[in-house]
Amino acid sequence: MNRLCKFLTSTSLVLGVCASPLKAQTSKPTEIQVTPYKTTMLANGKDKVLITAKIIDSQGKEVPSLTKPVTYKLIGDATLLSINGVDAQRLRKTDSTWHTTLTGTARIVVKAGTTRKPLKFEAKADSLGVGATEIHAIRPGKAHKVTTAGYKARTTSDKILGADISFLPQLEARGIKFTDQGVEKDAIAILKDHGFNYVRLRIFNNPAQPKGYSPNQGFCDLEHTKQMAKRVKAAGMKLLLDFHYSDYWADPQQQNKPAAWAGKDFAAVKDSVQAYTQHVMQQLKNQGTEPEMVQIGNEINHGMIWPEGHVNNLDSLAQLLYAGFRGVKAVSPNSLIMVHVALGGQAEESEFFYDALRRRNVPYDIIGLSYYPKWHGTLDDLKSNIAGLAKRYNKQIMVAEYTHLKREVNDIAFSVPGGKGIGSFIWEPLNTWEAIFDRTGKANELLDLYPTIAEKYLK
Repeated sequence: MNRLCKFLTSTSLVLGVCASPLKAQTSKPTEIQVTPYKTTMLANGKDKVLITAKIIDSQGKEVPSLTKPVTYKLIGDATLLSINGVDAQRLRKTDSTWHTTLTGTARIVVKAGTTRKPLKFEAKADSLGVGATEIHAIRPGKAHKVTTAGYKARTTSDKILGADISFLPQLEARGIKFTDQGVEKDAIAILKDHGFNYVRLRIFNNPAQPKGYSPNQGFCDLEHTKQMAKRVKAAGMKLLLDFHYSDYWADPQQQNKPAAWAGKDFAAVKDSVQAYTQHVMQQLKNQGTEPEMVQIGNEINHGMIWPEGHVNNLDSLAQLLYAGFRGVKAVSPNSLIMVHVALGGQAEESEFFYDALRRRNVPYDIIGLSYYPKWHGTLDDLKSNIAGLAKRYNKQIMVAEYTHLKREVNDIAFSVPGGKGIGSFIWEPLNTWEAIFDRTGKANELLDLYPTIAEKYLK
């Protein structure tokens, strides 16, 4: 998800800017939404990417009747070819900017150059928030297998209605009490009462360090995760553990190496990934809270543990994934392994990424996708991509992060052809974006959507 909201929600603003209590619908335009249909492209001078731009309101809905002058800017080794089918040269303002009007949805086509470096694209209009995206230009190189051993992907009979509630200890530390129908209860119990059966927890290596996620306090470190895991299991729910392999947020915009691994050569980094993963898993096993599922990295379509594991270095990324896999399996051979990307509606890039893993013989079990309409396309894009991936790789698949369009996303996640769709995890529903509790911890009507979803798909 967007790192600005992640930053804000990890500070004292956790119930402020990114929280989304129910509000009346509005058509007042607030920003330009920019959606790339690939965020990785080949630096071969030929590859192309489609980017759409449209004006949206504060609820993320398009404002199609409005026309605004807009300036598009492209930074990096690439060429802007066309805007709504018009040759971009006719609309050029400077070497890196183009000026036209925006009504409805604009379709912009960009062609890659030959430099292995991220490109930045943005759309600006007066009085509106800037829309922007980053596209990584890469050269994959020849694939080398991480192992010659065969691996048969494990499957689960579970249907999963899950929630990432890693913020819960922070909210409770601030004095937030959670209530449903006026009755105060543990937030985990409230979720279970409404049909949730799985909890996702993120873990950072050393979040307490000065540049970490939670300086001095260490929220989402191993000890906090162990305590949360006990609560999850005591509630009779299952656990997905999400390794970020960083001291801070890891997502498509940043995958910073843990400070403790800085300066190590690649062999030592691989060893550290396996040793750290195995240690965490052993600590959880020792207290009887082994996770049923584990993510090796978080939203890693641009890689993880940069620079070595950047998507520009696919062989190295594959080796790091394999190191994490071995760390999990050394302790918990029955735990399912998920590989998670932020590409809900980006079919071409999804196939590029998972094809790269297949060519390198990286073992894993579950495909996980993030889906936020602002960055990942339409519901039809998600439906098509999730069905195509399940068929192409013959693996179970799920929406590992979402927040908006709750009914619609779950209908897609549970209805994948071939029965391969195993469910979803809503991201931080206690306090962020379209939350199912208000700022005081009181459950709202969005929570009441879930018993119906659970009845439909989990029974």
